[in-house]
Amino acid sequence: MNYRHSMTCYTEGIRPVAPVQWRGLDGMMSVFWDAEGQSGARAYYLSPDPRIVIFFNDVSPHIRMSNREGGFGQHDRPMTRALYVPAGVPLWTNFTSTHRFSHLDLHLHKDRLLRFLSPSVGTSAALAALRRPVEIQDVRVIETLASLVVDEVSNPSKHPVFAESLVGSIVAGLLDIPEHGAEPTNGRLTQAQMKKLISRVNDRPDCRLTVAEMAGTVGLSESWFANVFKQTTGKTPLQWQLGRRIELAQKLLSESDLTVADIAAQLGFSDQAHLTKAFRQIAGETPAAWRRLQQHR
Repeated sequence: MNYRHSMTCYTEGIRPVAPVQWRGLDGMMSVFWDAEGQSGARAYYLSPDPRIVIFFNDVSPHIRMSNREGGFGQHDRPMTRALYVPAGVPLWTNFTSTHRFSHLDLHLHKDRLLRFLSPSVGTSAALAALRRPVEIQDVRVIETLASLVVDEVSNPSKHPVFAESLVGSIVAGLLDIPEHGAEPTNGRLTQAQMKKLISRVNDRPDCRLTVAEMAGTVGLSESWFANVFKQTTGKTPLQWQLGRRIELAQKLLSESDLTVADIAAQLGFSDQAHLTKAFRQIAGETPAAWRRLQQHR
């Protein structure tokens, strides 16, 4: 399949520090960048095709990303080592400090991905996976595969099918493809989606995400997510999230000497009274009374 990727891209304060390396393959384009972004640098990306970005160094302390225009400060998050961006999903990035980085961009034709995935997982599951964004920090095997792709992009030594098979392995390892029989049924979240959501919430020190951020984590619209989440857990997203924050408060009460006020501040409650009210609603006791009970057991 002859394929030329098309992407709207605006950058400011980012410059390549070495010649860009690229190679066209069957239904995909592989591009390797070695670049530097200045503090305050920013960029915008929008592609009609799916794409994968794999960084070869940790950029999370230096680059923030958002899928909303003007979302920095409210709806942004650290850039991860690898991400899959579905077709038509916009991405804004912002550098908080000067940083040199290298990454592999894989621009992929949707039909090529379907041709690769459908025989193994089915067309329905493949289409669902292509709609779900993925962001991971632990890249391990994927980084090794990406390095091999870069070698074939920079100095082709084998038939193109070798590089194409490497990209296929990256796709299979990165995309959120449900295990056999794990497709959503009756409007419920899959086990993989719940695991991803729990991991995302746990990564936040205060365990707080907006419903929009929770929906984006599993690749669903905010309204549809709220509906299927209630079907899955029996709770609204914010009720469930509050329950996890109270569980963390209980852990801190039993395993640390932090005051109730300190715990309230750490978990993002407005003050001690706010935590006490929420804690009593869920646990049936005030934090102080609950701690005393634990100490006498």
